[in-house]
Amino acid sequence: MAPGEQVPSVGLRGYRGRARYPAAPAWASPASRRATFPLDLTKTRLQMQGEAALARLGDSARESAPYRGMVRTALGIVQEEGFLKLWQGVTPAIYRHVVYSGGRMVTYEHLREVVFGKSEDKHYPLWKSVIGGMMAGVVGQFLANPTDLVKVQMQMEGKRKLEGKPLRFRGVHHAFAKILSEGGIRGLWAGWVPNIQRAALVNMGDLTTYDTVKHYLVLNTPLEDNITTHGLSSLCSGLVASILGTPADVIKSRIMNQPRDKQGRGLLYKSSTDCLIQAVQGEGFMSLYKGFLPSWLRMVTSGFSFVFVFFVLKLLLICKYFPLSLLVFSMALPPNHNSFSFLYLFFLFSFYLSSESCYLSW
Repeated sequence: MAPGEQVPSVGLRGYRGRARYPAAPAWASPASRRATFPLDLTKTRLQMQGEAALARLGDSARESAPYRGMVRTALGIVQEEGFLKLWQGVTPAIYRHVVYSGGRMVTYEHLREVVFGKSEDKHYPLWKSVIGGMMAGVVGQFLANPTDLVKVQMQMEGKRKLEGKPLRFRGVHHAFAKILSEGGIRGLWAGWVPNIQRAALVNMGDLTTYDTVKHYLVLNTPLEDNITTHGLSSLCSGLVASILGTPADVIKSRIMNQPRDKQGRGLLYKSSTDCLIQAVQGEGFMSLYKGFLPSWLRMVTSGFSFVFVFFVLKLLLICKYFPLSLLVFSMALPPNHNSFSFLYLFFLFSFYLSSESCYLSW
């Protein structure tokens, strides 16, 4: 870069443009989530394979697991359960994304504007962004824990059916009601400790790596701030985030999916530490990285699909083509539309109306 040349502006991942187009990311996130959900389902199934703690209950699932590896797991789901079962659990996943993204966005903006603040030269340091992102991720994930719990358990229903076990839930509403009746409010937050640990680690790795790689590419290579730079940055940030967050994700998934007694207490693990110890002792250290590959691929592809839908929606919203943008948004709605889906749609429509002045001032 030539001396005196202006340094290009590089935004942090996930927060750039939200102040000006707040409804666009709110719609783009569910759409990208739905597109990449089969990878999420495959990841969860892989995380449960060979669970050593099941031997204590005399469960033969560990020895009879029919899936091996990401591709064979996905193909096995299609062949034995049906193609559409790759999206089993997508409804609570979208609910989770709305709660998580909303809580994270509000918390991050509050920390950035009120708690940390910008320096005298109006610059927002990287360390503040990382700490703010981690804290915002923790708050958002804690609020979204009940939906994450239902998502994980519904993702495992197909495997339970293949093993001849009775299904636990008839649908999303029944899942929430059953968990609440058996474990109370506390039962809805089962696995919240490793869940927020994962959120903090993923946000730290994602934000730090993305910003560092993107700055390096823009300042030291011929690349500009465009989709190519975003793709390379997403590839690296997704890798680091997966390395940091996968062990906590495995622990979280196993705690959430473990069988429980009538009081809602887990039968396999006493705590996240106990789950960690049993996994390492019974399956080896690398068991903590089961599902790593689909987790990394989901982060990367989710980033690409998010950016694509985000820019399409942003263009439509700028042009005031709200009905057309609503049509694009419809692919993000959960299947079998119910009261939650309409409540979700009403929330986003209100979000659009409240931000209309931002678009008019653009």
